[in-house]
Amino acid sequence: METSTPRSAPALVEIVPWSADDLGLLRLANAPDLMDHLGGQETEEQLMVRHERYVALSADRTGRGRMFRISLAATGEPVGTIGYWEQTRQDEQIYETGWAVLAGFQGLGIASSATAAVVEHAREAGRHRYLHAYPSVGNGASNAVCRKSGFVLLGDCDFEYPPGHPMRVNDWRLDLATP
Repeated sequence: METSTPRSAPALVEIVPWSADDLGLLRLANAPDLMDHLGGQETEEQLMVRHERYVALSADRTGRGRMFRISLAATGEPVGTIGYWEQTRQDEQIYETGWAVLAGFQGLGIASSATAAVVEHAREAGRHRYLHAYPSVGNGASNAVCRKSGFVLLGDCDFEYPPGHPMRVNDWRLDLATP
């Protein structure tokens, strides 16, 4: 099984490519407190569509992106999700990233450690110069992860996620050409 850990951080977590076996983790990540900044919980049908999209993205080796299960390095216990994928924003092709860490594991540096690993994957894929994250302006924890991970705040903007759900987000950008 392919795994990655951040090169500059202790091996707190491993990120493991998403597989068909990760549907249970996606259901756990659909908790009300985790989905509060993302338009609310998804239906089972929406979860199945997302899971299939994650499996397909992780099987694609063209560099368009990848989804991962975040697991504790010491035990292998699944504790969250993270990934990156292609998007077009303001007529520019970029990578976008997003993550979710289960409530019982928040505040331990897991999201920052997993983000460092995803940044390395996106750099190695080499298709786009920039990696963006779009956390809700009210999501202090995710905005802190962006800051700690070396993203630059470009400002706030309107965003729609999920489709049909407008929200105000911060646009954070990391230059993948700069190590």
